[in-house]
This record gives sequence, structure tokens and C-alpha cells, in this order.
Amino acid sequence: METPPKDSPALEHVSWPFQEAKKIQPSSDQSPVVFESGFGPSGLPHIGTFAEVARTSFVIQAFEQLTGRPAVLYAFCDDMDGLRKVPKNLPQPEMLAENLGRPISKIPDPFGCCPSFAGHMENQLKELLDRYHLGYQLKSSAVEYQKGVFNPALHLILEKVEEIKALILPTLQEENQGDWSPFFPICEKCGRLYTTRVLDYYPKKDSLKYVCDGTFGRPWKIVGCGHKDKISILDGKVKVGWKVDWALRWFAYQVRYEMFGKDLIDSAKLSGRIVRLLGGEPPAGMTYEMFLSEAGKKISKSVGEGLAVEAWLRYAPLESMLFYLYQNPKKQRRLYFDVIPKSVDDYLAELVRYTKLDESERQNSAVWHVGKMTGKTPSYSGNINYTLVLHLIEGIGADDHDLLHDYLLRYDPSVAENREQVEQLVQSALNYFRDFIEPHKKYRTPEAKERELLQKLRDRLAAAADQDPNLLQALVFDLAKESGMEAADFFKLIYQVLLGQDRGPRFGTFAKLVGKERILKMLDQKLAGAAGS
Repeated sequence: METPPKDSPALEHVSWPFQEAKKIQPSSDQSPVVFESGFGPSGLPHIGTFAEVARTSFVIQAFEQLTGRPAVLYAFCDDMDGLRKVPKNLPQPEMLAENLGRPISKIPDPFGCCPSFAGHMENQLKELLDRYHLGYQLKSSAVEYQKGVFNPALHLILEKVEEIKALILPTLQEENQGDWSPFFPICEKCGRLYTTRVLDYYPKKDSLKYVCDGTFGRPWKIVGCGHKDKISILDGKVKVGWKVDWALRWFAYQVRYEMFGKDLIDSAKLSGRIVRLLGGEPPAGMTYEMFLSEAGKKISKSVGEGLAVEAWLRYAPLESMLFYLYQNPKKQRRLYFDVIPKSVDDYLAELVRYTKLDESERQNSAVWHVGKMTGKTPSYSGNINYTLVLHLIEGIGADDHDLLHDYLLRYDPSVAENREQVEQLVQSALNYFRDFIEPHKKYRTPEAKERELLQKLRDRLAAAADQDPNLLQALVFDLAKESGMEAADFFKLIYQVLLGQDRGPRFGTFAKLVGKERILKMLDQKLAGAAGS
């Protein structure tokens, strides 16, 4: 555990991971403290999946820093859960429809490369977490049930089944209360668990009686096979329902921390009550807000929404994504491609600020937490950011790294000291420009009066001896005022004619960045084209 030098001020850990870590009450022994993050493998993992593991890892880092105690993260895949609907973004939908109601671990892989549907999704999760060196132990629900890890807790649940029902039934709609049971037997004939109904319990024999006569699912209307039998509750023959299953894991693993989405607050409270009923203590945890799509709706894996980690990394470094995920988890935010440039800029600004902090302040910076996760904190002292590089690419239309680098070096000599970071910015911004900006450009041909105004701008810019961005910016305001045009409308005209978009960079800064001669050339080309049209 790191400790500050004796002559340094005491560290005040006020950042949210440290605040979360202070809530954890570990056992008195020195065994690793268990953190958990759940994953429903019914769809491909995306950044939202990665976010929960990354944020939990921030808390683990803070906990180990504060206490010196080892910790372990269980990434739990609920692959015993049944498939409730056919995901829209997966192949072989007919095959998946035929397997509705069966545990995901028992359904063939629609991609044809893994032993099961769940196995494919779990491999995707492992590849994602391994690639970015997040520490975890993967726990498969099917494996844990079959190995008997949960048997002692399942025995307790059966013994206390009436008490658990007394907790759960008041939370259900009246029509769902009659046949409710904490147990979902897996039909030994058809292999489904959402069509089974418990008829009786036998606590002394760790077994129950069930019948497979239920109906579920829209629009498929999956009907049970009618099989009736007695079945053991042990070794993976049954699964407990969601809220009880969550409590089961907390109890069996002695989980001390788990964060969860805002939509699971009521489930967490109920699961905590069940854990106490079993004789355990629920973990500490944090409720986070859900990420939203570009349309402002909750991201759904089953319809292929969500931004993939690999997609982010095409347009920005990993550190910028971790920085974005770190920011106030309790605040609802949209997660789509448009957030990337600002996230990178915010991260770079924080990197510059970080170098000026002393040790008592650094551990409360997002940069410290991100650097601890990635194993290094890059140094950065420049004024070049993602937005500036995008504007340069827009202005000179270059696909030449060396040329872009030379422009940036003229704009800010500190580029030489930050070459690695700047080159990464250039490559990422080029990818972003090609994919999201260039395809949507619509250049406007100026009308006669607009050509006159742009010609005046060209002449005054050519006559300007001073390259100060504020003075170059003032040229636009002065001309707009003289012509009786709103400044905002004049800027929009410039952007539409020169850049093919409604909005753009601050004109004075842009002119300095690409150079006055480049702006003059762009104006000459557009004015000549307009005159000939």
C-alpha cells in the first residue's frame, strides 16, 4: 500500500471510488474481499457491460489503496437464465425461437463457433476484459449450480420458502401470486424452465414436485410439454428466480460490494432482505444511471444498440473512454459517437492539470484512477486537442500525417514535446472525420450578395498584417455589422461555403491554425466556382 511521505499533507480521499470503498465492511480474516459484477449473456457485450466492470475496478483500486487488503472481482454470467426473446442482432433467429424458454447454456451457438449460445457470449466478454487487462474471475451460473457451489444456500431457501414467499408475493401483481415459487425447475423432458410450475416442496429430501404446463412468450406462445415429476433442487436441476438468485450469490460468495443500475433499486432492496433471511449480510453498493442511446432511450443489447469498445478505440485512446466512464456514474448520459471528441478533450485538459497537482490532490483526480488501471499515466503539456485537429483536417482536407503534424507544430511548438500523443490524435481524428463528418458535408454556393460579402472578407483578410486570432475574428463581426447581417448568420454562411456544414470552429483560431494563405485559397476557389455557376 502506498503511503505519503512524512512531511506531506494527509491524503483526503474524496473521489467517488474512495467514497464507495469506505462503505465496504470486509470480514475479519485476510481472505480476498469479493466484489461482483453481473452479466446477462443474452446479447453481445458493449460499452455498458464494460463500464460496470471498469467502474467496479475503480472501487477495487481505491479499496486496496485504503486498506491494503486484497480483493477479487467475480464477473458473473447468468447463463442458467432462460432465453425470453430472440435478439434482433443475432444470426439463426429461427433456431433461437425454437429454443425459447431453455437455459442459454443449453442453446446452440447461433454463430456456430462455440459449444453454446452462452459460451459464445462469455468468450466475447472474456476477450473484451482480457484485452484491456481488467482483473476478474469469470463465474458461470450453470457451472456453479452444477458443481454444487450453491447447494447449501439452496437448501436454506427451500427450508425458508414460505418466509421468502411472504417477502416476494406482495411485490407481484395479484394474477402472478398464485403459482409463484422461488424455484424454476428445468423440465427433464423438454428442457425449459419458464413453462414449469412448482406443485409441492419436500425440504427434508431437498426436492420438489413440478409440472411443465405453463405458457410464456410473445408472439411465439411457448407451451409446456405436460411432463410432471419430482426433482432435486441441487446440482443444477433447478434455478432460482432473478431476485432470489441475486441474493443466493451474495450469500454464497459473501459478496461485499456490487454496483447496479437505477432500474434495479427495488430488486436490490428485496434481495438484501432475502440475504438477511438466509443469515447473511447484503453487500455495499452504488446505484448508477443508465446510458442512453442517441435517441435518448435506454440502450438495449438485444436489438444491437450500444457503442462497442472497439468502435470507441477506432476514434480515441482507451484512456479517454475510461475517463468518460469514470465521470459521475450517478448522472444520466448519452453514449454514442458524438461524445468522443469532447471526452478526449476533457481528458487531455485533465492530464495537463494533473501535472500541477501535489500527491495529496492527485489521488482524487480521474487521471490517477485511469492511470492505475492502465498501468501508466501519460504526460501531456500541449494545447492541441481533438477538436482542434478535426478542424485542421476539415480546413486543409489532408490525409497526410506529416503535413498535418507540420501545421500543428506551427500552431503550437509544444507539439514536438508531445509527438506520440499528437500522432495518436491525428490518426483517431482522421478516422472520425472520414466516418462521421466527410460523408455529411453539403457545400453551399453563395448568392450574388453573399459573394460580395465573402469577397470583402477575402480582401480584408489578405490585407491584415497581424495574425492574432482575436483580430481575425473581429473581421467577421465588423463586416457583418457593416452589411446589416447578423454575425451568427455570417459565420454560418462561411461554414457552409468553406466547410460544408452549419457550424464550425472559431474563425480566428481556425485562420491561425490552417494559415491565412490557406483561408485565402479556399475563399478564392469558392468565389471562382460561384462566379462560374
